[in-house]
Amino acid sequence: MSGVEIEKGYFGQFGGSFVFPELQEVLDYLAEQFERYKDDPEFKQEYLYYLREYVGRENPLTYARNLTEYLNGAKIYLKREDLNHTGAHKINNVIGQILLAKRMGAKRVIAETGAGQHGVATATACAMFNMDCTIYMGAEDTRRQALNVFRMELLGAKVVPVSKGQGRLKDAVDEALADLVSNYKNTFYLLGSAVGPHPFPSMVKHFQAVISEESKRQILEKEGRLPDAVIACVGGGSNAIGAFTHYLEDEEVRLIGVEPDQAATLTEGVPAVIHGFKSLVLLDEQGKPRPTYSIAAGLDYPGIGPEHSYLKETGRAEYFTVTNEEVLEAFQLLAKTEGILPALESAHAIAYAIKLAPTMKKDQIIIVNLSGRGDKDVEQVFHMLKK
Repeated sequence: MSGVEIEKGYFGQFGGSFVFPELQEVLDYLAEQFERYKDDPEFKQEYLYYLREYVGRENPLTYARNLTEYLNGAKIYLKREDLNHTGAHKINNVIGQILLAKRMGAKRVIAETGAGQHGVATATACAMFNMDCTIYMGAEDTRRQALNVFRMELLGAKVVPVSKGQGRLKDAVDEALADLVSNYKNTFYLLGSAVGPHPFPSMVKHFQAVISEESKRQILEKEGRLPDAVIACVGGGSNAIGAFTHYLEDEEVRLIGVEPDQAATLTEGVPAVIHGFKSLVLLDEQGKPRPTYSIAAGLDYPGIGPEHSYLKETGRAEYFTVTNEEVLEAFQLLAKTEGILPALESAHAIAYAIKLAPTMKKDQIIIVNLSGRGDKDVEQVFHMLKK
């Protein structure tokens, strides 16, 4: 698998592990077990079995004919992560990590979640593998994503609302890490994004790379060539790094990440340590993580995966912002042209494709990673549009 990990846990100056010695021991053991199993034939066979029989992979690379014709520019293909069981890309990583947790003898799993999709995926896998499950979620996000909270509870998970700070994703990560420090002897932290101290960014990338492994093969079958651009939304960065991985060495393919303009970490962030790793971070005047906002709870984070920080610094990937208004327009346009409701997170990628496609030739190709479906967001969009 291609990649840009320079040394274990580092992508240029970004990454690493800045944690207490007790937690470092836990992470070293996790890294050792990940290295042991990730290429183990039996582990891979079991992982691929669950991706096929439980998640429903491989999912289609769908030509968005109506949207393409409406925009009158480049051909747009949608990588349909929204069709996965539980409705988003998150389950790809969850299955991989839960199989690792099982081999490590863990009986209790904890996770953080923003939009709730990673929480739902984790609760789903814990139900199937009969593991105790606790999900930390910002209090503000539990309000915005009440339906996903109920889903997690139906699946047997304990959902802990975190009211400190802004009551959003950053605060949920804080609490999950505190739990791990207290309970590391019997607890597996199933981190959902390509962030955190080593080995989490490399693990999440490994399990999400199935997205670009499939899309690359599919576009070669459909068009006989690689795309001109791959577009994905970026919050912590898991769906985007998965969508980019197998194109990293194909310099002719533009890799484009799209952020909310009010949580523009890659556009406005500076190098700093957050949650035990170094990346670009949005800081306030006191040097603390800056409050962020996005209508998409899954993108509401002041840091970013270390590999995205490196791809930005080296220029291999480009990162742009879109406004909430553009996201809501994209949400509605995809619904009306293709009969697909995207997650508000994914609608960020659609919003940028809407701007980019008309500037390109009609024989050029864009792949948009449709990271999740919008069922969870319909009520929120309803209220925003009524206003």
